[in-house]
Amino acid sequence: MTQTLHIIGGGLAGSEAAWQAAQRGVKVVLHEMRPTRPTEAHHTDTLAELVCSNSLRSDDAQYNAVGLMHEEMRRCGSLIMKCADENAVPAGGALAVDREGFALAVQSALEAHENVEIVREEITALPSKDWEHVIIATGPLTSEPLAQSIRELSGEESLHFFDAIAPIIDKDSIDFSKAWFQSRYDKGDGSDYINLGLTREQYDQFIDDLIAGEKMEFKEWEKNTPYFEACLPIEVMAERGRETLAFGPMKPVGLQNPNEPDARYAAVVQLRQDNKLGTLYNMVGFQTKLKHGEQVRIFKTLPGLENATFARLGGIHRNTFINSPRLLDGTLKLKARDNIRFAGQVTGCEGYVESTAVGLMAGRFVAAEIMGQEIVTPPDVTALGGILNHITGGADAMTFQPMNITFGLLPPMDVRNERGKRVKGKEKKAAVSARALKALDEWLDKTDKV
Repeated sequence: MTQTLHIIGGGLAGSEAAWQAAQRGVKVVLHEMRPTRPTEAHHTDTLAELVCSNSLRSDDAQYNAVGLMHEEMRRCGSLIMKCADENAVPAGGALAVDREGFALAVQSALEAHENVEIVREEITALPSKDWEHVIIATGPLTSEPLAQSIRELSGEESLHFFDAIAPIIDKDSIDFSKAWFQSRYDKGDGSDYINLGLTREQYDQFIDDLIAGEKMEFKEWEKNTPYFEACLPIEVMAERGRETLAFGPMKPVGLQNPNEPDARYAAVVQLRQDNKLGTLYNMVGFQTKLKHGEQVRIFKTLPGLENATFARLGGIHRNTFINSPRLLDGTLKLKARDNIRFAGQVTGCEGYVESTAVGLMAGRFVAAEIMGQEIVTPPDVTALGGILNHITGGADAMTFQPMNITFGLLPPMDVRNERGKRVKGKEKKAAVSARALKALDEWLDKTDKV
């Protein structure tokens, strides 16, 4: 075997992909542009530098989807998880790390690996077929020359530089005694949206709350990225005039609540299905810079969302990501160039843990390909399989935005107690997690457990 894997980007995803492939005997060249070309966000030239928080979020593998993903990656021999565990600092139920110690541990492990070569250089264009196997893991700060090369191949509309993220809600947490299914003027199949009607009093209070709500500030390196008129924060629209939303994304025309046939609403919030499983719905037009706590507080005042659980909260920030559902196959391979895979945040997954997980899978897939083995993707009931399926086809390509792992990305599970009654909450999450880990172990037994 003489084939080499070239990985572009030495962040969490690129480092994990390099480790996974190298552990399987693949020769890896890891290309990292720092310090040759610095970024606006990084402070060092160390691989796997954490540029924002030092937390990898919840480490609860039983009741939290992120914690479940932690455990799955540990069982897959993840370098990132090993170094995180070795450099953990007190953080309650979360896994937080000593930032410097963690990054140095990752870099030292890769530098010491006989199958890994680290090259400090900027790659300014998509590699030719002379590089038989490539993983692009350049993250949200992909350099402009490489981004331009990706854009030329994928199409202008398939590479994004700005997240405009609306909150996503677990369907099971919506109160359907107040909400109803209907498309405006009954277009399409007539029931494509979940609707939440607001009286004049409720709408006026909602506008007041949006305007007064505490907002997040742009990071220094985001401040020169202007808003797009097509994706203005909902609170900015509210500030432009009290009726702007009622004549925009919250217009009430063409809708009638069968629960209250005589009701006349000043505004209507619409929720649109966000995944093929039908478990998640996004709030149409609700991209926002409100702080997360404010989003929960304010959006739970909307009729039908009083007990809502949010699979993802909204946000707007600078980012670089491709339209993965349109561009990638189920093994993260670029459909237009079969020697290139993408991994990490540039694929449209959100967060340190998810980026690492996609890097882990990309490294394993390439290794299997080089070894002439069948590529077997993780089961869809696992956290790994859930995020993979979402970014490679489970999400709607027309509305694709970055996403964290959530139990809502896994197939529904009918969990019942000894009396045959369907259970929810922690008991259901524990059952979903147990199902995931059992399936993961069976998958690892088939794919050369490390």
